[in-house]
Amino acid sequence: MTTGLVYLIGAGPGDPGLITVRGRDCLRRSEVVVYDYLANPRLLDEVPVDARRIYVGKTSGRHHLPQEQINALLVELARQGRIVARLKGGDPCVFGRGGEEACQLAAAGIPFEIVPGVTAAFGAALYAGIPLTHRDFTTSLGLFTGHEHPARQISSLDWAKLATGVGTLVFYMGMANLEQIAALLMAHGRHPDTPAAVIRWGTLPEQQTLVAPLREIAAQVRRSGLRPPAIIIVGEVVALRDQLRWFDRRPLFGRRILVTRSQEQAGALSAALEAAGARVLAVPTLEIVPPPDWTDLDGALDRLAGTDFLVLTSTNAVESLLARLAARNLDSRALAGIVVAAIGSKTAAALAGHGILADLQPARQDAEGMLEMLLEQGVAGGRILYPRSQLARPLLVRELIAAGAEVTAPVAYHCRCPAAAAEPLRQALDDGVDAVAFASSSALRHAWELLDAGRRKLLQGAVLASLGPQTSATARELGLAVSVEADEPTAEALVAALGAHFSALSSAARS
Repeated sequence: MTTGLVYLIGAGPGDPGLITVRGRDCLRRSEVVVYDYLANPRLLDEVPVDARRIYVGKTSGRHHLPQEQINALLVELARQGRIVARLKGGDPCVFGRGGEEACQLAAAGIPFEIVPGVTAAFGAALYAGIPLTHRDFTTSLGLFTGHEHPARQISSLDWAKLATGVGTLVFYMGMANLEQIAALLMAHGRHPDTPAAVIRWGTLPEQQTLVAPLREIAAQVRRSGLRPPAIIIVGEVVALRDQLRWFDRRPLFGRRILVTRSQEQAGALSAALEAAGARVLAVPTLEIVPPPDWTDLDGALDRLAGTDFLVLTSTNAVESLLARLAARNLDSRALAGIVVAAIGSKTAAALAGHGILADLQPARQDAEGMLEMLLEQGVAGGRILYPRSQLARPLLVRELIAAGAEVTAPVAYHCRCPAAAAEPLRQALDDGVDAVAFASSSALRHAWELLDAGRRKLLQGAVLASLGPQTSATARELGLAVSVEADEPTAEALVAALGAHFSALSSAARS
């Protein structure tokens, strides 16, 4: 049997965006992934769906699998001919025991590669606004473990040299020994007023940063209840945090936002929320599936040649229509001569992605705006194709027919409630959220149907964010108060509205 290969990959300090391109590519090639507690689980999305996943996480005092068994596991998997991704938090060889794993692989004759990662000191410090070196403060940097090999004591470090001989000191895994670390540094000449910082869950929306003079840092950490995982930074550069902090100043930093949009569309909203600093809990309560029967849509496509207007009111309508055209060996050329009306910027962008430019876009991005625009165009005697979901409001069909148009409105896709959404939705509400974002009436109704009376009360007490007037109207029908409504139906507008809402709450709390 051919011997496999082991990639020792640094996952970075927490933010999944900080993995290297090389690390991501190796994950995509893997057949087995062996991963740690501090490796962000979202990185497992990069692993092939049929790859085996093995969790060997270790936390303080709790080892899911001892290191010796991890070493043996990597050797055994490689001997089976597997391509193995060993995913480790931070950098695999900066206090990550990657060197030990590499030595074991080398001794067994197993091919391996080491893929560097962003270590916690670099990632957490910069996300806290602390440059570890700065020529106005220091040009020296030392990385230390505050939890040494069990056979050694922390006092085995040369404290006299490191206390005054290194400008910036970073301690990993030192929270249990923080008081002793501070005392030893001061006893060996470090000034008690030296700024110090403790950063917990660095680079994640849960990041917490506490800054205090060295003489007070242990007591303040104790009072705050700050717990591992965290790193400790000691040095004059810590004073730059007030000027350079950026990560925790983002408008939604640390807010837990539940997103209920369909899986196909949740990506843009989740990305916008995360860019604003939120922790996104994605639980789609809406699923887009093909209609049970294509007869109506196929009949409409057979009559495209006589169509005057194509009305598209969602990206789902765009994708469903064009997918059906492709299934019938047709493409965008079949739409030649038809005036294409798209309800908003996202729908127009979906069209543009297929090389089709919208001829008409209403100023108001809802069905009422589309209707007003079409009536201004003059539709009497015209033939209109309006592919829609089975849940679409009857407004457009009814009013366009009343205006003298011939309207064909085949169902192009179905919206349904994913049964698997029930438990994660309930769990998210039980754990607590800062806001729940609803992008459609369908997603809102489905969420409501999945909840028992107790969880409905939790939803009623949450900050509800709506993508537009129709979703807000549905919320009010269900007895829910809408705290935030986007100015226009886009992810960016909804995120901006949420940011403004929480900013106002913070300002009110300070006044």
